[in-house]
Amino acid sequence: MTDNPLLNRKAQKTAALLYLSWTGAFILLFFYTLNFSWPESVADSVITNTLLAFSCIIISTVLRFYQPKDEIILFVIILAVALAVLIAFISRFLLSHLFFNDHTYVNFLGFSLIFRIIVLFVFLAWCAFANVLWYRLEEQSEMKERLFTTQNLAKEAELNKLRHQLQPHFLFNSLNSVYALTIVNPKEAGTMITKLASFLRGTLKRDDEVWVSVAEEMEYIQLYLDIEKVRFSHRLNLNVNIDEDTLGLSLPGTLLQPIVENAIKFGLYNTSAAILISLSVKVEDNLLKISVENPYDPDMKATGGTGFGLSAIRRRLYLLFADSTLLQTSATKENKYITTLKIPQRI
Repeated sequence: MTDNPLLNRKAQKTAALLYLSWTGAFILLFFYTLNFSWPESVADSVITNTLLAFSCIIISTVLRFYQPKDEIILFVIILAVALAVLIAFISRFLLSHLFFNDHTYVNFLGFSLIFRIIVLFVFLAWCAFANVLWYRLEEQSEMKERLFTTQNLAKEAELNKLRHQLQPHFLFNSLNSVYALTIVNPKEAGTMITKLASFLRGTLKRDDEVWVSVAEEMEYIQLYLDIEKVRFSHRLNLNVNIDEDTLGLSLPGTLLQPIVENAIKFGLYNTSAAILISLSVKVEDNLLKISVENPYDPDMKATGGTGFGLSAIRRRLYLLFADSTLLQTSATKENKYITTLKIPQRI
């Protein structure tokens, strides 16, 4: 169990105040009510309460390091009874030797022995159960903290897995395109290799970055689009509109690339004609709104093609924001497929 120095100091002050108040109450009881002398009243109170304080420390130490899973109540009762009897007999022994000349007081010690044991047992039992409750609450708090830490680590691990996924088919297709270009157009092949290296370097550089600015993400996306532009040449046309007031806003890193890749892949799928991919970034209702639009074949949609890969992005958004509605897709009558991403901004 963890030790909190501030709580320990408060507990020590509280224990000291209880000791002083309990001792003072005993002195007043013996002197005014029972008509014993000041030395006897002070000695009885100090000895009894000092032994009681040490017993409470013993109980606290025992229960801190050992608490039986079963029969905890029986264990506490036995411990409290044993210490109460021990205190009563030790205090009687010491006081009877200190004031052996006062037969009235010595007789009182014997007469009040059972009453002392009962009072001491009640106090020690209360102390023991208070310690049990304290340590149980402390243990539950630590368990909740460990559970919270574990959940955060699991969440972070899943986010890293989703964030660090580099689409294998993208790299495979890019290398195939490089190979083809080395035969027909070595210069374009060299350009594509340079851009691909910069893109992969940017991906590795972002390993520890969960959040990036829109400007950084667009620079990253532009590298990716340049690679795809080299691959598909005149077949791929791009229309990118970014509001200037969004450049300083933030979004999760590498979140947009799979969406753009999805749009290019299924926009060019099974067609030899040129297509237009539109990307817009703006602020709407205090949210960063990113829309990617691509043409699609309705017949291909029935096979589930246009939704490929979006579930992983939706999962990542849910882990970050606990909102499953931040990624939305829709199809228009003009055979346009629109993917809309909304990112809440950190305050």
